Amino acid sequence: MADAVIIRRGRADDAAAIARVHVESWRSTYAGMLPEDMLLKLSSADHEARWWRHVLGRFRRRHYVYVAEHQTEGVVGFISGGPARASGLDPEAEIYALYLLDEYHGRGIGRALFIKLVTRLNRECGSSLLVWVLSENPSRFFYETMGGRRIGRRTERMGGAEIQETAYGWANMAELLAVGRSSGRP
Repeated sequence: MADAVIIRRGRADDAAAIARVHVESWRSTYAGMLPEDMLLKLSSADHEARWWRHVLGRFRRRHYVYVAEHQTEGVVGFISGGPARASGLDPEAEIYALYLLDEYHGRGIGRALFIKLVTRLNRECGSSLLVWVLSENPSRFFYETMGGRRIGRRTERMGGAEIQETAYGWANMAELLAVGRSSGRP
């Protein structure tokens, strides 16, 4: 079924669909990791959709968003990134978010989104990359299989709770892309 999915640049009219994926993914992925009331308060129709319209409009030039679009189901995943935000670490580029609806995990879609964005970031931002992941998130193993190395830890406050995050980094995105493209699925 992954062949029924295309990866393309996000557009302003994708904002509501991206927000839906964002909220559904947070609720399923972070249940038990983040405060329940925080997850229940998330609203794809309100705040999240407005945020993504903003990102896909005004900030589009330096905030890159790609979506995975299923031919009948619409947007089923997305990735976003751009220049590294202040983190005290050296990388020049950062993946800000990567989310898929649960039923699309394990099909190579996240990997295809990752490679698409990394290709753009390597061209636009520099050679090194990082991503912050909740330390308890089982999806962190995806970044390890993509060659990411643990390069930092921090504590963030989310929904009134202290949450541990781990940074994964790549010193050379060109090497990451060479390995990623030669290892089979796109």
